[in-house]
Amino acid sequence: MIIPPFLQPGDTIAIVCPAGFMALEKAQTCIDTLQQWGYKVRIGATLGSDSANYFSGTDAGRLADLQHALDDPSVNAILCGRGGYGLSRIIDTIDFTAFRQTPKWLIGYSDITVLHAHVFHQYDTATLHSPMAGAFNDGGAVSEGVLSLRRSLTGEPAAYTCPTHGFNRHGKATAPLVGGNLSILAHLVGSPSDIDTRGKLLFLEDVGEYLYNLDRMLRQLKRSGKLAHLAGLLAGGFTDCKDTARPFGATIEEIIRDVVSEYDYPVCFGFPVSHGVDNVALKMGVTHTLIVSDEPTLLVE
Repeated sequence: MIIPPFLQPGDTIAIVCPAGFMALEKAQTCIDTLQQWGYKVRIGATLGSDSANYFSGTDAGRLADLQHALDDPSVNAILCGRGGYGLSRIIDTIDFTAFRQTPKWLIGYSDITVLHAHVFHQYDTATLHSPMAGAFNDGGAVSEGVLSLRRSLTGEPAAYTCPTHGFNRHGKATAPLVGGNLSILAHLVGSPSDIDTRGKLLFLEDVGEYLYNLDRMLRQLKRSGKLAHLAGLLAGGFTDCKDTARPFGATIEEIIRDVVSEYDYPVCFGFPVSHGVDNVALKMGVTHTLIVSDEPTLLVE
């Protein structure tokens, strides 16, 4: 596993939007905070672009902006302004040649799971699943999620705990950590960005999905073998889940419990990674230790 260099004061973080549109003013608190942390900030052409539709620019424009940040040797990390949708439209045309020669931290979550999974699968390089620019707003700059991003960028060890849950399956496992947004991971099955979960700690989260669709996507992961040989499973937040007029008949926790009931690896529910306030930074591909006991804990080795 290749781990990019951790950041030093004076290093440069580029902010780009390779998927959905984000107004520049929505990222201003993030820009100010990163500068207060001692970093230089470079604003990509896609942040606050003049796009008139959902995306932050055309496919070609979003590709060019991300490519420039990947290729620029003076950029030490790339923070995605927001997720949404769009990376799967350009991921196969990104040139990672310069990135492989000089790895840098790629930061974000949600649709950015495409980038995390692709870089892990194709180039065995660690990335950072973490809050993005919008998380700094409305007092979020001092939230645990954003502060965990700050610590992660400098290489500070992490130890995350969460409340116990009645569906937890106790145990301990040490393995590389992979995962992200459930919808994206199901979307990537069978593609060049599909991740190998065998012997890994897998974490999952999602937002705004119907319960039946969450069940369907988890069944897709199971049928494709993604859940059979895990070292452990961390179920994060499934924010704003929706139900149909005729109830599905199970909560998301019950759905996950039932889907993995035949396996014997440790399972932790309620882990603080989500589209909500609880969203800590996680180093993708890096070895962690999961301890599920009375107080479940995830440690970076």
